[in-house]
Amino acid sequence: MIPESEVKEWLVETLPYEVLWMDEEGRILYANPKCYSRLGYKKSEILTLSIFDINTTATKESWQEHWNTVKSNHTHYFKATHKNKGGKFYEVEVFAQFFSNNRKNIICAIVNDITDSSFYKNLLDKTETIANVGGWKLNLQDGPLITTTEALKIFNAQETEALAPANIIHRFKDSEKAKSLLRGVMRKAASYDEVLETKENPSRFIRAVARPVLKGDKVYKILGIYQDVTEQQRKENALQLYKAVIDNAEDLIYVLNRKGEFFHYSESVIKQLGYRKKELDTATIFDIDPSVNQDWWTSHFSEVVEKGSLRFEWLVVRKDGTKFPVDITANHLRFNNEDYNCAVIRNVTDRKKRDLKLYEALEEIKSLKERLESENEYLQEEISHRINASNIVCKSDDYAKVLEQVNLVAPTDTTVLITGESGTGKELLASAVHTNSLRKDRPLIKVNCATLPKELIESELFGHKKGAFTGAVADKVGKFTLADGGTIFLDEIGEMPIGLQSKLLRVLQEGEFDELGGTKTIKVDVRVIAATNRKLEDMIKEGTFREDLYYRLNVFPIYNIPLRDRKEDIPLLAQFFLEKYSAKAGKAFKRLSKKTVDALIAYNFPGNIRELENLIERAVIVESGTTLNTGSWMPTDSGTTEDTELLTFEEVQRRHIITVLKHTKGKVSGKNGAAGILDMNAKTLFARINKLGIKKETIFRD
Repeated sequence: MIPESEVKEWLVETLPYEVLWMDEEGRILYANPKCYSRLGYKKSEILTLSIFDINTTATKESWQEHWNTVKSNHTHYFKATHKNKGGKFYEVEVFAQFFSNNRKNIICAIVNDITDSSFYKNLLDKTETIANVGGWKLNLQDGPLITTTEALKIFNAQETEALAPANIIHRFKDSEKAKSLLRGVMRKAASYDEVLETKENPSRFIRAVARPVLKGDKVYKILGIYQDVTEQQRKENALQLYKAVIDNAEDLIYVLNRKGEFFHYSESVIKQLGYRKKELDTATIFDIDPSVNQDWWTSHFSEVVEKGSLRFEWLVVRKDGTKFPVDITANHLRFNNEDYNCAVIRNVTDRKKRDLKLYEALEEIKSLKERLESENEYLQEEISHRINASNIVCKSDDYAKVLEQVNLVAPTDTTVLITGESGTGKELLASAVHTNSLRKDRPLIKVNCATLPKELIESELFGHKKGAFTGAVADKVGKFTLADGGTIFLDEIGEMPIGLQSKLLRVLQEGEFDELGGTKTIKVDVRVIAATNRKLEDMIKEGTFREDLYYRLNVFPIYNIPLRDRKEDIPLLAQFFLEKYSAKAGKAFKRLSKKTVDALIAYNFPGNIRELENLIERAVIVESGTTLNTGSWMPTDSGTTEDTELLTFEEVQRRHIITVLKHTKGKVSGKNGAAGILDMNAKTLFARINKLGIKKETIFRD
C-alpha cells in the first residue's frame, strides 16, 4: 500500500496546473514540473528565484499587501501576467491559498495559463464589434439569458432583460413574425435565420439567427446572434430595385466578358429574342448573333474599353431567324478586376417606320411644292396669254350647236377630240369644257405638240429625273403630273411622234406612265382633250398615227366650224378684238363702221378667228379715231376658199408671219414685236420661223 504522503505528492506533481509555494519574502520554495516547464527553467534553477522574477509587475509593497490579504482571507483569486525565462509574457489566472507547514507560513498558488482563451475572447469581442454581431444564450432549464455587450449595443439596451423573448419581439415592426420564430425554436427546435426591420425611425434591419441545443429530443438551450445588416440590406434592396428596373425595361441589356460570354442579361432578352433561360445561361454572343465573329468582337470590345462608350445601329436576330433594327449603346464596366461590355439595345422598328413615313411625307410635300410652283408658273404664263377663256363670243345658230356639244360632254370625264381648221378657237373650246367640268378647281394644262422639239416632247409631257439624259441637270415635273386631278389639252395632236404615241395610249388606258430616268410608275387621274387641224384618218393610212390611239381620243368628237360658216359672229368678234387692242395701244376706238363690218363679213377668213384678231390688231395700230374705218389694213382679195385651197396651211402661216414681221420691221419679241401681235410665245414664234424657213432677206425684200 502506497503511503498517503506519496499519493499527495504524486497528485501535486501531475496536476495540469502550475503550482508554486512562496514564503513571506516571496522566495519560491517549491514548483511542480508543469510550472518550471512552462517558465522554461530547470528544477534546480527555479528554487533560486522569487515571485519578482516571474511577475515583473510585483513590488515588495504589493507583495506584502497580497500576503496580508491571503493570510487574512485564506484564499484570493486574481489575474496576472507572468514572464518565462526567455522573456516572453503570458496571461494567467491565480488561485492563492494560505497555509502553514512545520510552523512555516506559506502561500500556495495554483496558476492556470489563460493566454489562448484570453486571446480568443478578445478576438471574439473585437469581431463582434467589427461585424455588428451580438451573441446570446438562453437556458430553458433554469431560464437565465446571457448576452454579449455588442448584442446590447445593437438594440441600444442597457440590461440583458431588454433582449428577453417577451421584450425583444416588440422592437420589430413585424412583432408577430418575431414571436413565431422564437416560439418555433423553443417548442419545435426550428432553427431560423431571418432579417427583421425595427420599429425605430429611421428603421434598421437586424439579422436574427437562432439554433437549438437538444438533450435527447428536448430543447434545453438556445444559442443565437443578432447582427445589424442595415447597410447590406439597403444595398441589397437597391440592387433588387435596379434588377427589377433592368428586367422590366423594354430595352435588351447584355453584360458580356471579353470572351463574349454572358455575365448578366435582362428578362427582356428572353421575351424579345425567344430563347429559354437555360439556353442563354450557357450561350455566347456568337451563338445568338451569327453576324458577330471573333475578329469583330475582339476589335469591338477593345474599342469599348478604350473609348468608354460606343453608339451604333445594328440588326438583332431572334431565335426564329427574324430580324429587327436596334440602336446599341455599349459601355465599359470594370468589376472584380475584369472588363465587361454592358450593351443597352433599343428596338427602333417603330422609329424607323416613323422616319420612313416622315421621309415619304417630306418627299410628298417637296413634290407637291414643286408641282404647285410649276402650276403657278404655268398658270401665270397662261394668264398672260389668255384671250377669252371664260367667254366665247357667239351669235350664230350653227356655232351654238358646237357649244351645246361642249355643255353635254363637260360634266363627264370623257376624252374629247376637237377638230377643225387652224385658227377656229379649238383652245377656247377646250377651256370651256374644263371650266364647266368637275375638275375646274384643278389646272387646265396646255401643250402644243407642234411647237415642241421631238427630242424634248417626252420630257415635257412625262417629266424626267436629273441625269436622265445630257442636259438634264435637275428633276423636271411633266405636264401630266401637273394636270393630275385636272385636264390636259394636247393641241396639234397629229404632230406627236409615232414613237411616243404608245406612251400616251398607256396613260389613256391605264392612267400611269414612267418618267425618263425614273424607277417607279406614276399614277395620274387626268382628263385628256386633244385637238388637231389634220385628218387623222389619212395619217393612220400613212402609218404616222396609231389607229388604237385615234379611237381612244375620238370618244367624243367636236368639230369646230370655220369662221366663214358663222359670219353672224364676225361683227361681235371684231368689236371684242377692237376693244381689247384699243386698250392695249391706248387708242380711243369705240366701234366699227358699217362699211368695215360689211367688208369683214364679205371676207372668208381662211385663217379664221386668229386671222380676224390679227387683222383688227393691225388696224388699231395703223388707224386712229373713235370709229374703225376700212383702210390699207383690209385684205385686197376676197379670201375665198378657192384661193386658199391652192395653198397649204403651212404656206398660209408662212405668208401671214412674213406680213407681220414686215410690219414690225423684223422685230419678234418685246413691245410691239411680232410675237405680241400674233399672240404667241416669242420662243414658239422663233421655232415656227425656223420651221417655215423664213429668212431675214425674205422679210426685208422690196
